[in-house]
Amino acid sequence: MKNIVIAAGYATRLGELTRNFPKPLLSIGNNTILGRMLDDIDTIPDITEHIIITNHKFAHIFEQWAAEQHYTKPITIIDDGTSTNETRLGAVCDLLLAIEQLHIDDDILVVAADNLLFFSFNEFVQFAKEKRTSCIMCHHQPSIEKLQRTGVVELDNDHRVLNMEEKPQQPRTHWAVPPFYIYLKADLPLLRNSVANGCGKDAPGNLAHYMVHHTTMHAWPMTAGRFDIGSLDTYHQACQQYGQQ
Repeated sequence: MKNIVIAAGYATRLGELTRNFPKPLLSIGNNTILGRMLDDIDTIPDITEHIIITNHKFAHIFEQWAAEQHYTKPITIIDDGTSTNETRLGAVCDLLLAIEQLHIDDDILVVAADNLLFFSFNEFVQFAKEKRTSCIMCHHQPSIEKLQRTGVVELDNDHRVLNMEEKPQQPRTHWAVPPFYIYLKADLPLLRNSVANGCGKDAPGNLAHYMVHHTTMHAWPMTAGRFDIGSLDTYHQACQQYGQQ
């Protein structure tokens, strides 16, 4: 299983902090946001490689960072060739670029690079191995307002995904979908043809929405929470709350 990290955004909401520096490599205590995530993923036996897809503006910074790491699995940096937020490819096209450029023909774990997690991805990997399908994560979200800003799924009693809606005005459930996914090798042909068949390009949730309606997928309920670093305020809050951990 390859670990593919989507890190090609420009984090414009963080202002000067990320004008010339990638958000995933911002420090939280003595580590980085991305480093904290890879510290966990690198320990999963199924993972064979970390692939980080970024933009041309930040690729050299990721290359320098990768050269200083000592993970047990190799790190590969992919440059998507874009240099501005206005010309970005979008998360789905970035993922497809990585798959095509590296000729990936394995199961893949796909993760967004701007979250602090309070659970291990190994639980997610084991769930996917048990279900033998591509999988998404989900968590219970009581706030209707927050549900209206994310993907929402309906599940059966076996956690099979029955339906998924992106940013629904009237959510049918309280199961929200964070940006973490496992796509099996058998489903990669669907991924490769997704954009050509009308899948949205910008957010990784666009692909999950597409895949739910084209193959069988299950959703793993997160066993603990996460901290989404989406703004300058949430970054400073993360540094205060988790910088000593």
